[in-house]
Amino acid sequence: MEIQSKIGNRIKELREVKSISQKNLAYDSDLDRSYIASVESGKRNISIKNIEKIAIALGVSLKIFFENELFE
Repeated sequence: MEIQSKIGNRIKELREVKSISQKNLAYDSDLDRSYIASVESGKRNISIKNIEKIAIALGVSLKIFFENELFE
């Protein structure tokens, strides 16, 4: 699995656990909803700055974000 897909899957997993819509995540992270959708589907190469914005919006540290079997 490519890194874009791994990151997208992790964002979607955390978002769904917290019952946050893509629209609300986009608003909270100051990103566009279509951008969130394309990242979650693995179609977009996301910057580390935007990973940080999303992690903050999801209420997790970068350590927790990457602490997952997807990244082993």
